Order: sequence, then structure tokens, then C-alpha cells
Amino acid sequence: MEDNKDYDRDEIFSKKVKAGKRTYFFDVKSTRSNDYYLTITESKRKMREENYFYEKHKIFLYKEDFQKFIEALQRTVDHVKNDLMPEVDFSQFDMGSDNSDGDDDAFKDDLKWD
Repeated sequence: MEDNKDYDRDEIFSKKVKAGKRTYFFDVKSTRSNDYYLTITESKRKMREENYFYEKHKIFLYKEDFQKFIEALQRTVDHVKNDLMPEVDFSQFDMGSDNSDGDDDAFKDDLKWD
């Protein structure tokens, strides 16, 4: 029987975004045939009794869906910003000192996946 330890493939690239009690991980992984996919993981810190634990939710995103995903995400964010909350200055939420790896420029531009 084949060993399942390769189920969680090696990460090629990873970006961590801290957001209060939540942390988001954007990871590029490879398949056995050297194809690539993205996992988006939300990790929430919670408390049970006197101990902390992390609840995780994961999305797998495959190359054929990259562009559709980015377009839908951008349209949804634009709808919230422009139609539902036009009075809010969203620049106050721009990443600054809370960015865990100091890569501020990575999220300043519009979402793009070329």
C-alpha cells in the first residue's frame, strides 16, 4: 500500500497575512506530475477550556480556475467598496506594520494573476 505522507505536497511559495485572530496562508504546491495549484487556508485561533487551538479551513484552487477566481474576487470587493460602502476610506486598512514579512508592495496593486 502506498504511503500517504505526500498528500500535503511540498510548498513552492507561501505568503502569510495576519488579520487579528485569523491568519491567511496562500501556498503554491505541486502535484506529482509537476503541475501547480494554490491552497488558501484560513486559520483561526480559538480557546477551549484553558488551551488555544487553531481551526483551519482550506480552499484548493487549480490553474484552470485562477482567472475566474481573481475576477470574481475583484468584482465582489469592488461592489462592497463602491456600491455598499462608498463612504468608507478603505485606505485606512492598507497593510502596514501588521504585515508579517514586510512585503508591502505585494498587495497595493489591484489583484492580478498573469
